[in-house]
Amino acid sequence: MEPDHPYYETIVKDPRYANGPAPNEFPMFESLKLTIERTLPFWNEKIVPDIKAGKSILIAAHGNSLRGIVKHLDQMSEDAIMQLNLPTGIPFVYSLDENLKPIKSLEFLGDPETVKKAMEAVAAQGKAK
Repeated sequence: MEPDHPYYETIVKDPRYANGPAPNEFPMFESLKLTIERTLPFWNEKIVPDIKAGKSILIAAHGNSLRGIVKHLDQMSEDAIMQLNLPTGIPFVYSLDENLKPIKSLEFLGDPETVKKAMEAVAAQGKAK
């Protein structure tokens, strides 16, 4: 986000970030690494206890947040996660064992052709037309 963006000042001056970076250090984007650093504490502190309590969890999130969780659950390498194109708007399921290790991983809830086309669309984002 550039300083001339309409929401830049609102975000940079948000009191929740008072102990965060100085305005001149504020990140202009969020890399996957930064997303993981932000989402894994939430995963460990909020979601894991609910799973251990036997609750079924539904997570609705942005692609990069989901990629961070997938990377964590599947112990994916940096290269592998960079090749994963999660399809927008197609839910997927994980089944975890008692140690929160995947029994089922990335089980998409859609017909395979629709999932494939959606993954290709994500892969094509940002490419020159």
